[in-house]
Amino acid sequence: MKKVLFLALCALLVVGCQEEKKEPVAVVPDQSALVDSLQQVIEGRDSEINETMTALNEIQEGFRLINEAENRVSLAKDGEGANKRQQLRENMQFIQQTMAKNRELINKLKKQLRESSVKGEQLNKTLEDLVAQLEQKDQEMQQLRSELDAKDIHIGQLDEKIANLNTDVENLQTETKQKTETINTQDKQLNTAWFVFGTKKELKEQRIVEDGKVLHANFNKNYFTKIDIRIDKEIKLYSKSAKLLTMHPSSSYTLAKDAKDQFVLRITNPQLFWSTSKYLVVLVK
Repeated sequence: MKKVLFLALCALLVVGCQEEKKEPVAVVPDQSALVDSLQQVIEGRDSEINETMTALNEIQEGFRLINEAENRVSLAKDGEGANKRQQLRENMQFIQQTMAKNRELINKLKKQLRESSVKGEQLNKTLEDLVAQLEQKDQEMQQLRSELDAKDIHIGQLDEKIANLNTDVENLQTETKQKTETINTQDKQLNTAWFVFGTKKELKEQRIVEDGKVLHANFNKNYFTKIDIRIDKEIKLYSKSAKLLTMHPSSSYTLAKDAKDQFVLRITNPQLFWSTSKYLVVLVK
């Protein structure tokens, strides 16, 4: 994991080092303000990198301490006596407290990365790995508690705290899932369009064409067929006569007949074709 953390920040640190190695430039009096401003930007960036690295190191140290405490619990849970039980309670409490601290640090780091000028795919991947590691530790914690319960060693005062911890981990997962779903929904909406083809009578009945105008009235949207513009690039019109009533750039499509002498609309540039309207109306006979 430390290797991943190193790679995540390596590129940023290299850039910083390269800037520090540049030869000093002679500064004329009227450039001093600009140099001061640039220096502040460099220092601010270095400060962000240092804060991020510090948070990552603290989180990793927390996981290391949790591993050690889990090992102590595993060794002590088969023992007998008041001292063993007290050791178990203390170690379980320590694990719970350290996991809570790690959770806070991860949330803090997420906030820092959202607001920081330091961006990078590897940093985001590292953060996802830390959330996954926290989830794994939560599962191990539940397993330990189940083993202790089986031996009638109850850490009652931790039950509520562990339940809260489970909720927080689930919230982290839910937040990530919701963001992914939002992105997918937005992407789907951006790539959705609707088309319809029909005779003049049919289009009038659905108020798609009214008084010589297209899509100006309260037309029947349910009469349209929904498509994904990334996938659906060919529309068979099943007619020997076809005319587009909605405006679409002529360079973005072809309207040609097939072997049955019926028209087929082929969209050669979907982004350009649908840029003027996400609704397509074709008049056929």
